[in-house]
Amino acid sequence: MQWFLWLLALLLSAAAGYWVYRADVKRAVPYPWLTALLRGIVILLTLLLLLAPSLTITKNDTQKPVIVLLQDESQSIAYNLGKDTTSYSKAAQDLADKLSGDYRVVTWGFGGSVQTDSLFRFRQPATDISTAMVRVQEFYGGQNLGAVILASDGRFNQGSNPLYQQTTLRSPLYTVGIGDTALQKDIRLAQVFSNKVISLNSQFEIRADIIATRSAGCSNNVSLSENGGSLATSAITVTDDRFDRSVSFTVRADKPGLHHYVINIPAADGEQNTANNRRDVFVEVVDEKKNILIVAAAPHPDVNAIREALAGMESYKVTVRMADELPSSYSEYNVIILHQVPSVASAGNLRDIDKPMWYILGSQSNYSLLNQMDLPAHVPMNPGTLRNVFAAYNTSFNVFTLPQTLNSVLDKMPPLNVANGTVQPQPDANILLQSKGAENMPLWLLKQGKSPVAILAGEGIWRWRLYEYKNFNTHNVVDELIRQTVSFLSVNSNDKPFQVQLPKYVWSDQETISLNAYLLNANNEQVNTPDVQLNITDSSGRKQNFSFERAGSAYKLNIGIWAGGTYNYTATTSYNGKPYSVSGSFVVESMPLELMQTGADYPLLYGMSKKYGGSFVPSANISSLADSIKNNVSIKPVIQTNTETVPLVDWKWYFFLLLAFAMAEWLMRKYWLAQ
Repeated sequence: MQWFLWLLALLLSAAAGYWVYRADVKRAVPYPWLTALLRGIVILLTLLLLLAPSLTITKNDTQKPVIVLLQDESQSIAYNLGKDTTSYSKAAQDLADKLSGDYRVVTWGFGGSVQTDSLFRFRQPATDISTAMVRVQEFYGGQNLGAVILASDGRFNQGSNPLYQQTTLRSPLYTVGIGDTALQKDIRLAQVFSNKVISLNSQFEIRADIIATRSAGCSNNVSLSENGGSLATSAITVTDDRFDRSVSFTVRADKPGLHHYVINIPAADGEQNTANNRRDVFVEVVDEKKNILIVAAAPHPDVNAIREALAGMESYKVTVRMADELPSSYSEYNVIILHQVPSVASAGNLRDIDKPMWYILGSQSNYSLLNQMDLPAHVPMNPGTLRNVFAAYNTSFNVFTLPQTLNSVLDKMPPLNVANGTVQPQPDANILLQSKGAENMPLWLLKQGKSPVAILAGEGIWRWRLYEYKNFNTHNVVDELIRQTVSFLSVNSNDKPFQVQLPKYVWSDQETISLNAYLLNANNEQVNTPDVQLNITDSSGRKQNFSFERAGSAYKLNIGIWAGGTYNYTATTSYNGKPYSVSGSFVVESMPLELMQTGADYPLLYGMSKKYGGSFVPSANISSLADSIKNNVSIKPVIQTNTETVPLVDWKWYFFLLLAFAMAEWLMRKYWLAQ
């Protein structure tokens, strides 16, 4: 249809030009063809504006293939390269420059995390190859990703095995091996296993896995010590160049507090890397156990998930009962967890129990009875119908500190099964988790008081443990949600009006340390009117002073990153003329993950390149990848065609062009007729 309009405009403008030409010839205009041409152009431009008010323009954009260079920035790369660090960095940069003409080259560094600047410094304290690969797929998988170049020694100490991870990467992967695959003489403590919390006067085992390479014939004693004093030794004799063995020590927990044990194995003759010959073990010995009672309306996988999360805590003794076999007395229990109790089938006698309680709601909960109790929220809900609700962290929550990876874990969690209705929190409730989206309905709440109370408004946290293990190979975050909630319920009592809590007692020298403090008044309500001071003393006696910041009705303090060592702290405050003081300790360990295992793992890099249709080269041949990529016919530009409809009235220059031709004809006629 558009071609017809163009043809019609041309015919009409030609006719108008011819008519003007005939008229100007009779008038003896000096150049009638010129005035006729200008008139025809004016008519043509005007007709196009009327007959074809818009133009369809087709543009072709060529997108260069994206080449992502993933450079391992961990400390082990500097160890493997040695004096060749500068020459390798230059060769990698030259490769990027060669490819930048035909491709869009993106250079990322990775270690424990991904970085986009300050590359080729090799300072990151850990290596996580799998996460770096996932980040590349997330950022560039939807674009024209031509290839990924992974330059690494193949040694990873965080994340899952990149050779077996499931990714949707459809581009070839080229791997660059950095380091020597030859085995070096090395005796190392690979893994250490021990309970983190032990009850007083109990015995526990500390076990260590020992791996030795090229050390056949070496004999030594593995020792376990505390505070410089030897507790036990175990003799080992390396019988092969590839040797592994486990040794175990039995220790009695005869003193409460945080114990720092050291496992050490002397270096073999000629062994260069001795950073992995020592491992530190920290065990907290508690002098009392908290009795936790779980009451369930019926067998449910949530109950087992809670029990397993608390099983790793020696300070807890967990008992599980069904609603039809409630105990005659609750005096021996410190915390009671009620899973869908009171239920429709069994209400139970719970209103007179003066104990900290955690209510987990679901399809069998008796909501009419629940709304008659002193809960952190009113729950007008219908148990007959359930809906799926995804959970999100409430960033204003400050009752206790949770792992930094909480948000990334929650993003991959399945929904909870929540009854239809809403959760209406009380003004003094602390919301830990809420629903995603605009509704922001509270899902996980806590309330301080004489007997603290918590509510989880849905069932299905057993799936959370499964999904966290599926995506992150651990249950840490979900277990910590459960443990911190139980800890909140169990420690808030009248005999401890002032408390200081740490999320954990053992920290890495690569992470920031945070503390929380709580002060209760006579009604067991949190207050933070007085100032709270903190004094930290290191092993050499040096002291540093801090002041807690107020957060909601509690206190919090971030003291940053600390060097390895054992630290003692004392927090003090005064309320209503009465002084309060709390003391404790924590440990910062320096674990050189990157030096726990040296050398390169070429088989892993080779396997990854074959899995994704690329190739493997040693670092000395990194420049050859430019030809390999350019000769790969599957890596090619993508031409993207965009069709755009543009109204002529939007083109200002079109109006001025039309005006210019019209004025030109008018001026010529004015000049010629004036002669």
